[in-house]
Amino acid sequence: MKGIRLKLWQDMVNYKKPTSFQLKETYPLPPYSTIIGMVHNLCGYGEYKPMDISVQGKYFSKVNDLYTRYEFKNAMKYDEARHQLKADEYGISKGIATAELLVDVELLIHIVPKDQNLVNEIRDSLLYPREYPSLGRREDLATILEQPKVVEIKQEILDTTIRLEKVLGKGYAAYIPLGLLEEKKIIMKNSVNGISMTGTRYKLPKSYKLVNNGTEKSPKLFRKWEKVDVVYGTNISMLMDNELIVDEDGIGVFMV
Repeated sequence: MKGIRLKLWQDMVNYKKPTSFQLKETYPLPPYSTIIGMVHNLCGYGEYKPMDISVQGKYFSKVNDLYTRYEFKNAMKYDEARHQLKADEYGISKGIATAELLVDVELLIHIVPKDQNLVNEIRDSLLYPREYPSLGRREDLATILEQPKVVEIKQEILDTTIRLEKVLGKGYAAYIPLGLLEEKKIIMKNSVNGISMTGTRYKLPKSYKLVNNGTEKSPKLFRKWEKVDVVYGTNISMLMDNELIVDEDGIGVFMV
C-alpha cells in the first residue's frame, strides 16, 4: 500500500487533553483525531474518509502561557458585580488561565487512506494547501520541513533490529499501539536497572460517530469517540525476526 510521509515543525503548540480545564494540558504528540482533522480540512472533505495514522516526533521543552478565558452559564442574567461582559441580557465572566505549550516541535507523520485512490489527492493538498496548515489550536501553525512524499509501505519480517533514534535522530518518540508491545515485537528501553520497557499509556481519540441521545423530533447529538490504546515513549527498537511495518526508506510505521 501507499501513504504520504510528512515532516512538520511547530514553534509553540498545545495538543489539548480533553479533560484539562484550569491548566490546559497538552499531549506530547498530536492525537490521531487532530491529524485526521487537519487532513480533512486541507482537502476540503465534507464527510469522513477513513485513514490510518502513524506519528513520531520530539520537542525541546515545555512552558506555561497565559490566555484570556471566557465563562458563562446558560441563561444566567448579567450581574454587574459578577460579570465583566454583557451580551444582550446575559453575563460573561472574563479572566486568565494557563495553557501548557510544547516548544520547537518536530513531527514525522505517515497518512495511509483506506481508499488508496485518495493518496495523490491528499499529497497535493499538503503540497499546495488552500490555507495555512495548523495542527493543535487554530493559531498553531505548522511549517512543512520536507516536501510531502508518497511512499510505499509494506509489512515484512525484519532481518535486523531497527532503532528509532538511529534512523530519525536523538530524542524522537512515538505512539506505539499497545498490542505491538504486548507481543514483544517492539520494546522501549532506558538506562534504569531492572526496567525493560517504559512509557506513558494513553487512550487517544481517532474518529467519532454522532449519537442521538434525544428524540427524533428533538435530537441531542453527541460525539461518540473511537479511542485507541497506545504507549508514548522513547528508546524504541523494532526487533528482528518480527513482522512489522516500514516504509520504502526503512522508517518504522506504527499505524492505527
